Amino acid sequence: MVESDGIGKALAGEQRPGEAAQALRAILQTQYLRYLIIASWAVGLLPVVGGVNALIWFLGTVAAGALRGQVEKGVSSRVGSGWGMVFPLVATATTAAWAVAPLMAWFSGHPFGHPLAMALLISGYVLVFAQLRSSPRQALVISSPYGVAALIILASLWGSSLFWAFLAVVPFTAAGLFVLVTMTMLREDRITAFQEHQAHLIEELEAARDRANAASDAKSNFLGVISHELRTPMNGVLGAAQLLASTRLETSQREYLSIIRNSGDNLLSLLNDILDMTKIEAGRMTFEVVDVHSDDMHRRAAGPFQAQAEAKGLTFVSRFEGEVPAIVRGDPLRVCQVLHNLLSNAVKFTDAGEVVFLAKCTRLSDDRVRFDFSVTDSGAGIAPADLERLFQPFTQVDASSTRRFGGTGLGLTIAKRMANIMHGDIHVESTLGKGSTFTFTVEAQVVAWTTETAAEPIHANVEGGGALNVLIVEDHPVNRMILEAWMGSAGHVSSTAENGQIAVEVAGRERFDLIVMDVNMPVMDGLTATRAIRDTAGPNAETPIVVLSASARREDHQAGLDAGADAYLNKPIDFAALARVMNQVGGGRASVRRLEDSGEISVAA
Repeated sequence: MVESDGIGKALAGEQRPGEAAQALRAILQTQYLRYLIIASWAVGLLPVVGGVNALIWFLGTVAAGALRGQVEKGVSSRVGSGWGMVFPLVATATTAAWAVAPLMAWFSGHPFGHPLAMALLISGYVLVFAQLRSSPRQALVISSPYGVAALIILASLWGSSLFWAFLAVVPFTAAGLFVLVTMTMLREDRITAFQEHQAHLIEELEAARDRANAASDAKSNFLGVISHELRTPMNGVLGAAQLLASTRLETSQREYLSIIRNSGDNLLSLLNDILDMTKIEAGRMTFEVVDVHSDDMHRRAAGPFQAQAEAKGLTFVSRFEGEVPAIVRGDPLRVCQVLHNLLSNAVKFTDAGEVVFLAKCTRLSDDRVRFDFSVTDSGAGIAPADLERLFQPFTQVDASSTRRFGGTGLGLTIAKRMANIMHGDIHVESTLGKGSTFTFTVEAQVVAWTTETAAEPIHANVEGGGALNVLIVEDHPVNRMILEAWMGSAGHVSSTAENGQIAVEVAGRERFDLIVMDVNMPVMDGLTATRAIRDTAGPNAETPIVVLSASARREDHQAGLDAGADAYLNKPIDFAALARVMNQVGGGRASVRRLEDSGEISVAA
């Protein structure tokens, strides 16, 4: 018997690299099987040749197998460097020991000796070719001792009637071995073809992955540009609303103005959500954890939809229940996004009756609270069969609702994902014909259960009543007008520049107390202009510079400070933050920097 299919490159020039090593590893893993087969052959020889002869053959063959195993282990690590020839030599030598068994049976004189010899010969050939079926040349060489034994037996039969009978056994034995080898080769060809096809599919998948990554990057860049372009006009809307709030208004006008500002804030939140969709899909969604007043978050969520409900003739009820904390930590933009979706659907799909927005608070501990935001409507309700697909993407319960109300059917899907990311969930209860109740449950950390802090109006006045000379660098005319008007309301003197190049020229001629610099501008951007002002020995080399940008990314924030700016403010402009900067101008750049470093005037996403 032989377990090696590594015949060496000299005997198998067509052998694939590493074939001998692979065969040797398989042999070493199954080497103990040889002793089981040797024992079975010895048992077959025992009644025919006698116990002593069978034992001698058994011990000799076992010793040859053990010696072979030691040789194979010794050269297993060097099979790729010319040692492949050792395997067929060792295998052929041990096969000679096996081939003695059929000769002992044939010449034993026992009545069953001839049939046993024939069985052992055929069994030996099958064992060799079964193990070396992928290398028929090696099998022919290593099985040669069985061929020698067969020739000895055939020579002993010369001139007798058994000569031709014995010779006739050769063709069907060879045919069986040929079928065994052929079927193995066909199977290995199919395996090779499958592996090649699999490798081709892997290459195509990798190429598709690269194309998808490139498309994702292009989409992210596109959304970044759109974000900036949409933030700029929104800055004009919200800035004008803040200026209008500082004038004398009637009570109803102030309420309407509050709705404009809240709606604008919500629109900005939705704009940010567009950018966050790619992060949701990629599993990289992050949340901004800030302190937020519960009643302020409640108003931001419910305010825009109260007017919409009243415009449709609906009764809109909004209230708190339970022990309500004054300030909690969380992401109000994400919470409001979920609530806006639920409230929008409630108002949209309710034709008559009421919409009830209830925020139920449950105190879990001294610093934890659970919010159960429920939105109940008196609309048409949802059938039980439709509830299962309610949160599936691109799905609306009524196919006609897409034409009637518009929408993509993504709102509830996004809301559900956002709730799950915040370790919360959304549940729905609905009765067909009576309405539905959507409940958004989420926990939050409590900062303060009570507070008496009152909101103060935002003024551009600086402490001590002094006036500042300010350079406003902004390419958008509406933004320039808003900043000039706000600063002018406190007596500050403003000069303007439409781009960074003009700003550098103006700053080289006139001394300013403060420079407000937009980042994205034609001709020369704000960061380049900031570096130019800092690098020259002009009158404003040490003037505090505040950069404004529609991008709230941390890397953009840091880029502004690295360019030489002393503070970074996100658009739409937070006039309260800008007012705090103006009050620190008297202390120079270091004072403004301390305000920036403390995190009081900007938050980068």
